[in-house]
Amino acid sequence: MFIFFALLSTTLGKKAYIALEVEIMEEKSHVMAASLSKCLGEKIADDVVPFVSISMPSSPIVEQFHHKSATIYEDTEMNLKANAPACDVEVAKAKGPKFHSQSMPKLDAMMNTSILMNQRIDKVDEQSFESFRTFTGKLQRQISNFRGRTCEIEEISGPETITTERYFDALTGPELDTLKDSEEIVLPRDKKWPFLLRFPISSFGICLGVSSQAIMWKNLASSASTKYLHINPFINLVIWLIAIVLILIVSSTYILKMILYFEAVRREYNHPVRVNFFFAPWIALLFLCLGFPSTISKTLPSFIWYILMTPIFCLELKIYGQWMSGGERRLSKIANPSNHLAVVGNFVGALLGASMQLKEGPIFFFAVGLAHYTVLFVTLYQRLPTTKTLPRELHPIFFLFIAAPSVASLAWARITGSFGYGSRIAYFTALFLYFSLVVRINFFRGFKFSLAWWAYTFPMTGAAIATITFANVAPSIQTKALTLILCTVATVTVAALVVTTIIHAFFLQDLFPNDMAIAISNKRPKTRLWSHRLSKNADSIIEQYLKFSDSV
Repeated sequence: MFIFFALLSTTLGKKAYIALEVEIMEEKSHVMAASLSKCLGEKIADDVVPFVSISMPSSPIVEQFHHKSATIYEDTEMNLKANAPACDVEVAKAKGPKFHSQSMPKLDAMMNTSILMNQRIDKVDEQSFESFRTFTGKLQRQISNFRGRTCEIEEISGPETITTERYFDALTGPELDTLKDSEEIVLPRDKKWPFLLRFPISSFGICLGVSSQAIMWKNLASSASTKYLHINPFINLVIWLIAIVLILIVSSTYILKMILYFEAVRREYNHPVRVNFFFAPWIALLFLCLGFPSTISKTLPSFIWYILMTPIFCLELKIYGQWMSGGERRLSKIANPSNHLAVVGNFVGALLGASMQLKEGPIFFFAVGLAHYTVLFVTLYQRLPTTKTLPRELHPIFFLFIAAPSVASLAWARITGSFGYGSRIAYFTALFLYFSLVVRINFFRGFKFSLAWWAYTFPMTGAAIATITFANVAPSIQTKALTLILCTVATVTVAALVVTTIIHAFFLQDLFPNDMAIAISNKRPKTRLWSHRLSKNADSIIEQYLKFSDSV
């Protein structure tokens, strides 16, 4: 208690001493101001504003009883020396050590410091995006050296090689596009990425939906079973032109992404699920050829078929080889409804080739598609017990089950020249799958809009086109009514999705969120190591228990 009161009295005494000194300095300042007014006149004295600066000691214990002084600063010091040389203004000097007061840091300096810190943070974010850019600092330095200029650009490390196992460890969901909570990414999580990095290859699903509508309206205008509807062929022309514009926009955007952010495209190509969407651009072009307006030309040159089927054949050599050879990308591990895109291209190509009066090529692709579709269909039906259920946002991709058998029925009918038993078997299979999905209304509602919704359009339109062809060979009220219903549902669905996509893309601006699937890192979370050790310890305990029970 004594020590506490001693400290308290010392502090209070010091405060009182300082207050007294301030009063003395104020009195001295008034005295000096009065003397200045006598020497320079009242007008100058009124303009003088005295300032008092208090000097604090470096240590209150050592300098507690030292004499303190104040220095009077006046804005008119130079005027005093020039205009009143006869007046002597004496300023008392302190006998003890003097400690001048320090000015506080200016607001501009603090703002500059914060701006520099923000610039450093932005620089770190830009460096994280640099690893995905095609033209990095190394290339810019080479170009500058070639021109004879020096370019100081920070060296960017090379891109990471992500294995298939790493995709399955870091991502979840049937399309492997949802990042797990324990994972880290190489791009900033709390910042909106550049648009090209957020533009996925699955955007070509929009082109599939619209271009398939051009085929449907062409068949509605030219089929005998739908003559009572009096469809104008001009509708087919308008939709076909809209499809061309969409394909040009999406293709040019993704080509720009390949030029500027090739690492992001490479990661999508190595993605075990996204690689299937690389078939979508070529399938959309095949749809444009099938929906080519008859008002422009009746036939197309056959070399177009060879040009479009060549990249599909090259992709199939890679994808089907991985399915068959096993390993990390075996079909039993990566089986997903989006794998139908890797199969349906065979049937679409066979349909186009048969329409151009080609013989062996369409049969070849039809056979390849039929063999792999059978394996895929059985694999997707016989799902492993460890396979997780699909989240609500991805349920619409189940409609891809309808696409392959619908187009296969049309292709076989074109190859054989009639909608026979083979075509009817494929068509009825597609029709049953269509009905089995439609009756599950609760399965497809109550979730947020995304690009996965476009999976409704292309298969539903394919089923409607197959129904039109079937109604031509089996005309009846039932088939005509079914044709009208399926075509109406497909058209309304596409129109609704076009409007919704425009709203989310341009007004709400939430159609393209950050694509976490391309930003995963090779670093594994530490919890994984802990769980792995725990599982090993559990296995050893179980093994020891079994040995003990056997010995007993």
